[in-house]
Amino acid sequence: MATDNKLFSGNTTMLVLKLLEAEDMYGYQIIEELAKKSDDVFRLKTGTLYPLLHGLENDGIVTSYDEHADNQRVRKYYKLTSQGKNLLKKKQSEWKNYTDAVSRVMDGGVSHAFA
Repeated sequence: MATDNKLFSGNTTMLVLKLLEAEDMYGYQIIEELAKKSDDVFRLKTGTLYPLLHGLENDGIVTSYDEHADNQRVRKYYKLTSQGKNLLKKKQSEWKNYTDAVSRVMDGGVSHAFA
């Protein structure tokens, strides 16, 4: 079953921040981890990820540093800042409120009128 990409695009930042909460990652690693953890439901394109990461870095949500890979190639790693951790908590709370509300509607809602 195909997933509506609009649902994903509105939550891309939260998902990337969640991955970076666990460990520092380079761009391609973020793409691969997101696909793996979502059973290929979420497939980020580099043209989406790197502008997002650069914007997060400009806003102080992530920082980056360069590290040499085994083959002497330099990779840019991204690290969540304390401001980023706070933003992630906020976004997770918003997501929980949203999904709880959707679940209530999908389950028929809770009637308090006759309680």
